[in-house]
Amino acid sequence: MSDKKIVFVAFAIEDERQRDFLKGQSLHPRSPFEFIDMSVKEPYDSNWKDRVRTRIRRSHGVIVLVSKNSLTSSGQKWEIQCAKDEQKPIRGIWAYKDDRTNITGVSTFPWNDKNINDFIDSL
Repeated sequence: MSDKKIVFVAFAIEDERQRDFLKGQSLHPRSPFEFIDMSVKEPYDSNWKDRVRTRIRRSHGVIVLVSKNSLTSSGQKWEIQCAKDEQKPIRGIWAYKDDRTNITGVSTFPWNDKNINDFIDSL
């Protein structure tokens, strides 16, 4: 695949380090994807949802980093619903080897190159 795909990553702020690891994978010269990082480091402002929706619309698909933190992350829940509303393909990736949390309506797979690349190749 010669064209890079734009992938939005939805994650709980407590899993920011895992997002950084995933983002690091995209920096590899042969990586078939790039990321839009819309993490919230400041308290939510009134334009946050509009900015996120715009970025999700521009993306080819959404990777959801799934962990126990996902269950209480209102921002991540909103991003997932927004991706569904915008009819974007979604792939859940478990953020941690020993955490197999499930989110209703999100098919989730172990974190490995094949699972990530197969999803991106399908976009």
